[in-house]
Amino acid sequence: MSTVNTQQEVLRLYKLMALSRYADKKMAKLAKQNKGGTFQLSSAGHELIGVTCASHLHPGRDWAFPYYRDQPFVLGLGGDLTELFGSFLARATKHHSGGRMMPYHFSHKELRIVCQSSVVGSQLLHAVGKAWAIKHLGLDEVVYVSCGDGATSQGDFHEALNFSALHKLSVIFVIQNNGYAISVPIKEQTAGQSIAGVCRGYDGMSVHEVDGTDYENLSFGFKAAVQKGRKGEGPSVVIAKVPRLEAHSGSDDPKKYKTEAMISKERERDPLETCAKWLMEEGGVSPYELEALRDEAKNMVEKAAEAALLMPFPQEGSSRLNVFAPYRPPTPLIPVSQDGEKIVMMDAINHALDEEMEHDPHVVVFGQDVARNKGGVFGITRRLTEKYGTMRCFNTPLAESTIIGLAIGMAMDGVHRPVAEIQFADYLWTGINQLFNEASSIYYRSNGEWEVPIVVRMPYGGYIQGGPYHSQSIEGFLTHCPGLKVVIPSNAEDAKGLLKTAIRDPNPVIFLEHKALYRQQKFSARIEPSKETLIPFGEANLVRRGSDLTLVGWGMMVMMASEVAEKLSYEGISVEVIDLRTLVPLDIATILESVKKTGKLLIVHEAARNAGFGAEIAARVVEEVFEYLDAPLKRVCGYDSPIPYSKILENEVLPQPHEIEQAIRTLAQY
Repeated sequence: MSTVNTQQEVLRLYKLMALSRYADKKMAKLAKQNKGGTFQLSSAGHELIGVTCASHLHPGRDWAFPYYRDQPFVLGLGGDLTELFGSFLARATKHHSGGRMMPYHFSHKELRIVCQSSVVGSQLLHAVGKAWAIKHLGLDEVVYVSCGDGATSQGDFHEALNFSALHKLSVIFVIQNNGYAISVPIKEQTAGQSIAGVCRGYDGMSVHEVDGTDYENLSFGFKAAVQKGRKGEGPSVVIAKVPRLEAHSGSDDPKKYKTEAMISKERERDPLETCAKWLMEEGGVSPYELEALRDEAKNMVEKAAEAALLMPFPQEGSSRLNVFAPYRPPTPLIPVSQDGEKIVMMDAINHALDEEMEHDPHVVVFGQDVARNKGGVFGITRRLTEKYGTMRCFNTPLAESTIIGLAIGMAMDGVHRPVAEIQFADYLWTGINQLFNEASSIYYRSNGEWEVPIVVRMPYGGYIQGGPYHSQSIEGFLTHCPGLKVVIPSNAEDAKGLLKTAIRDPNPVIFLEHKALYRQQKFSARIEPSKETLIPFGEANLVRRGSDLTLVGWGMMVMMASEVAEKLSYEGISVEVIDLRTLVPLDIATILESVKKTGKLLIVHEAARNAGFGAEIAARVVEEVFEYLDAPLKRVCGYDSPIPYSKILENEVLPQPHEIEQAIRTLAQY
């Protein structure tokens, strides 16, 4: 026989379950009426696991990364029903994105429910990153992360299990297994049809298979996982078998892939019915008491829906707000002393990391091969592990999605400043979902509720015979993604000052480092700036003044263009060279003022010509100062082909000094 306390707790959970079930039904009606939202997704059948898990966590202390079918969990953790209706109706709610995301993408900073997206399983790595941050701070908090059985097919699921087991992190993976990924049954998703078998392959992972419609069974498994996590003994997986009693979403028809017999069998496992039966048989609760609870829940749902319908819609014009979190460097740019010694760019980056790690104990550096004596394939992070320990500079598995996903999760507490290294920019693409779909838009999607202060460092570029997979210039792809800042230094002074600014910026920053400039002495070596020097973003550097034409470039091209401009100056051709330093934000004002003065513009970049960032600059100049142009715009760019290994072929593909010189001479003759 259950205790009185257990009976009272189950009664409380039963009411929450009913609240979620009736809310689902009301939302379905509102969707048909098109009162603000048309997308409806039911949690029917998943209610017990959600409210039970929430009951074992501490709201505002523990962390939660729920998935889209976890409305019962959010209610159980203390989420406001009226606000959930407001989110469903795309109203200007304080939490849950304020109309920027589809409903059921939960976000509530006070409850530590972290902003979620539509990408299946992407939150798993964020949860692991958050758990790592908890371990780094020595806290006894735990991290809850949920997903459906379909998400276990994602690579991020396996990467998350691997890293959490490797580092014994306090994360609890809750898999709400309803047997279907929309219409695809688990037998077509998972080899052996056993998610538990897959999970047990990770050493130290506790796996609990439970009946998601049985309170005692479910509560016992999840409670054990929480206790293990609080003790810092590592991760757990709770796999709860539940029925999905409604369609995947409002646009789905389960009768297309489920027989009537299958649907009927699932309804026999309705957790509201099994829970009611348990309360009556084990707790002596009368049917009238349960009916009264259901009636109360219905009334609460109706009142919440009415209140939500009175909420205002988001204001027109607000769609462009909160793409970036506001940031101003805390100290002004300090002029560099002319008495110091010159350092090369790789040393400047190393010093910037060292100084920022010393300045802030929550700056952490990680990536493939970055730790200990190796210090990355280019030695940029050398000696950082020795100085700050393995919790401040550490190696990750060879998995770019893991690297970026971890960084996102770490940054969610507003304390940690992750600096992640991708070994070569060419290998970013396996992590691009975490960068483009997650990091770039979390601040926007949460309507300014969650910042993502991460830096992703990547060596890029050619000229050192790297071949097709070690030579790409990918800035054009990155600048097209709203919410990412893109930084490309051309010299040691800028590299150090810009990287320090990047680490302190509350937004995701991509820091591209040209490999051919790492040890370059003649142009890129500079006198080292002080520890206090922060170079602001969005301010281009006027490398040399000129009057005949304007040349705009970044990275390696600044060095090449400067050398050509110096040579032509002896012939009386005066070239104004602008180093953008940051592409996002772009200092378009400096470019426009220069073009107004010279009347001519040459854009030089290493990336392929087609749809390169130079095309954006050209378009902006034509749109805004066309009347000042005395000649057609010209571009010198890489060929539209992969970059080959042979030096002869590489030189054909990448821009060369003689091409820049010829373009300058052509423009100068107009």
